[in-house]
Amino acid sequence: MSSPLQKLHLFLVEHSFYPLVLSSLLASSFFAWRYFYSGSTNYINLMWNLFLAWVPYGLSLLAAALKQLKPNLWPLLLLLGLGWLAFFPNAPYLVTDFYHLGWRPPVPFWYDIGLIAVFAFTGCFLAIASLRTMHILVDQYLGSVVGWLFTLVALALAGLGVYLGRFGRWNSWDLLLHPRTLLEEIALQVLNPLDNMGFIGFTLMFTSIMVVFYLMFVSSRKRG
Repeated sequence: MSSPLQKLHLFLVEHSFYPLVLSSLLASSFFAWRYFYSGSTNYINLMWNLFLAWVPYGLSLLAAALKQLKPNLWPLLLLLGLGWLAFFPNAPYLVTDFYHLGWRPPVPFWYDIGLIAVFAFTGCFLAIASLRTMHILVDQYLGSVVGWLFTLVALALAGLGVYLGRFGRWNSWDLLLHPRTLLEEIALQVLNPLDNMGFIGFTLMFTSIMVVFYLMFVSSRKRG
């Protein structure tokens, strides 16, 4: 019989916890070296964005654990799922931090490219791992077709959320604090597509990239 620690270990392995921790530590160590070398807090926003990227992953772990321990508590699972969906765009959002890339001596330009790249990779990995967990949960409760439909909708909403976060400066908690204003802005963008080609183009491009990344992840897990 497995001990509680062994069960926890297997649960974390199943949800890619250890590689995610390793990637996050690598990203944090890159930033720490940059800070001590230059004495500058440039790119400190990467650390905050990395923390936010862990929020949806943590919620997905809670949902998966709840499913194992109390599978009949679906209202709580639904609540966790909504929270996950609200914070999900924070994970792939790290990719857009390349927007801040610039030459900032005395740190070499190539180092800052690698710095942002490892944060962006970690954010995408966190997004895909948490989405896979939620996909499996929806699949188990509602079937394969609904599971894939949920996944595609979640990825599309992530693309939308990343655009609103980067260019509209909206945050996940604005869904609770300013839901009407946020929905009005989304409606304005959607109803006037010819006037907002950047909105349409960015959302479609980012969504398609995440869909391909997710399919690659799912395919490699099946082969493993």
